[in-house]
Amino acid sequence: QVQLVESGGGSVQAGGSLRLSCAASGFTVYSSCVAWFRQVPGTEREGVAAINGRQNTYYDDSVKGRFTISRDSAKNTIYLQMNTLKPEDAAIYYCATNRAIFCTREWIQTSAYDNWGQGTQVTVSS
Repeated sequence: QVQLVESGGGSVQAGGSLRLSCAASGFTVYSSCVAWFRQVPGTEREGVAAINGRQNTYYDDSVKGRFTISRDSAKNTIYLQMNTLKPEDAAIYYCATNRAIFCTREWIQTSAYDNWGQGTQVTVSS
């Protein structure tokens, strides 16, 4: 059974940093496309970053140079290091996977994934 559990959310001031974790079970992150999404209530869930089985990484333009996605295969965990946070980064962050080894061009679309975590809240104050 595939399970994804996010943690690491919290409240920070603008310019601060947070590291989110996505602990996976039921599949191996080193052979899968795993992505981070975020959602502000009342808006659509949007793709933030993804990493595939070859450790290729993908980022939305809004977070390039500030966020870094990585993995620890021994812990079967995906991380999202978020630096220089802005108030507009505040959202609920979710991780997702489709267990395919490669992320496709549609990695940023929610429809590309069939397994989701429960989310972790990130608040950024100005």
